Amino acid sequence: MSEAPTATRTVSAGGYFLGETGAGQKTRAVVKLIDRHRGGVVPKRILVVGCGNGDDAAELSVFFGCRSDAIDIDDYFDKRNAQLVDFRCMDAQDMRYGSESFDLVYSFHALEHIPDPQRAIAEIRRVLRPGGIYLIGTPNRLRAAGYVGVPGYSLGKKIRSNVRDWGIRLRGRFRNEFGAHAGFSARELTDLCSAIGSTRNLSDDYYREIYRSKARLIEAIIAFRLTAFAWPSVYIFGVKRS
Repeated sequence: MSEAPTATRTVSAGGYFLGETGAGQKTRAVVKLIDRHRGGVVPKRILVVGCGNGDDAAELSVFFGCRSDAIDIDDYFDKRNAQLVDFRCMDAQDMRYGSESFDLVYSFHALEHIPDPQRAIAEIRRVLRPGGIYLIGTPNRLRAAGYVGVPGYSLGKKIRSNVRDWGIRLRGRFRNEFGAHAGFSARELTDLCSAIGSTRNLSDDYYREIYRSKARLIEAIIAFRLTAFAWPSVYIFGVKRS
């Protein structure tokens, strides 16, 4: 394996190593969740499925001190991340990696774009070593509103996007198979991920981390059991069973 990255690191107030990557607050919140729940797993090889520009993979590399592999069906990879990430154009439904190659598999807002998500999940299970960990996040198909924290979206665009989604929903076509990229409900994503191993819904923890300044509101949403509709996204964490 390639040598561990040597990117400049700075230490945040929370003691986490944050590298000179383009990853934002949301990615760093997810990385903290992985670290908090990884148990005794020390990732030495990481795979990011549906990596986009590679910022998430670079952040994981810096945090865990190892290079990451990253794949996407299209090449939007930012070459500035190449010092930290090995990128390949690859279909998540047919990965060209050996079985049990990775200690951690991470995928964010990719599964809803894949024609056969069950096949992609089977491939994630195949390339993840026994006892390895995964975190998969998608939009919440049951969300009342989305696009809340999308960078570069004006208020007007967020409103128009939600109106469009509700129009599709009212026609009964707010599903991935109809091209809506709607995502999965917490139950749907949990059921999918159960083919890998154990499952744990970390969505509450994620929104607690992101919206610390709105702690009372977040806890009220959780207490009144409104999360199935309130959370824009769903995050499932787990360990591959032997």
